[in-house]
Amino acid sequence: MFDYQPSAQCLTNKTLLVTGAGDGIGKQAAIHYAKYGATVILLGRTVAKLEQVYDEIIASGYPEPAIVPLDMKGATPQNYQDMTNTILDQFGKLDGALLNASMLGELTPFANIAKQIWDDVMQVNLNAQFYLAQALIPALAKADSASLVFTTSGVGNKGRAYWGPYSISKFATEGMMQVIADEYEDSAIRTNAINPGATDTKMRQTAFPAEDKRKIASAEDIMPAYIYLMSDDSKEINGQRINAQQAQG
Repeated sequence: MFDYQPSAQCLTNKTLLVTGAGDGIGKQAAIHYAKYGATVILLGRTVAKLEQVYDEIIASGYPEPAIVPLDMKGATPQNYQDMTNTILDQFGKLDGALLNASMLGELTPFANIAKQIWDDVMQVNLNAQFYLAQALIPALAKADSASLVFTTSGVGNKGRAYWGPYSISKFATEGMMQVIADEYEDSAIRTNAINPGATDTKMRQTAFPAEDKRKIASAEDIMPAYIYLMSDDSKEINGQRINAQQAQG
């Protein structure tokens, strides 16, 4: 695992946005960011799930989070702009964003990929990431040190048979990360991508229904890398692909 030992208040006074915050990796990231002192903005499609995460954070005595219900399949660039304006009105800046939400689509031969599956996966995994990142950059620019983190995959830099739309969307996500990182290299915004690796999530269960969950990492296991990328300890890291289940160095 990524061997980072966060200090107790390493995210204090930071405002961090997490997409897909209702369950899985996004939920654990949101809870851990709050645990280490951040005010977390919970973005997700299902209000009930976001409220459960909110309640868990409050019950633990962590800073009160905010909730933003948004369906990334149907959201428009204007929706993301309006959301960013609200963040700026309430918090004045954004210190980091974990763009975690994505969808698998279907595992199918390339020649059989349905247009609707292709369009849906690209909308959620690529277009929405583009619209959101573009909207958030002005808010991130107001922070002293801001971190924009995209989510990639093991199939995001080496294609795999039958994983067509998902794999291609993650290749494109890594490319987008690199473009933004290069453009903002001399600014206070750093941009990286994180590969969670084989992790016990609903998406993983769909892709590998027969897999023994005891042999793969839990979402909580991989949190050190997620905390690292939002902390000031990663200020010099830019344009990198970070593997959450691989030791540093």
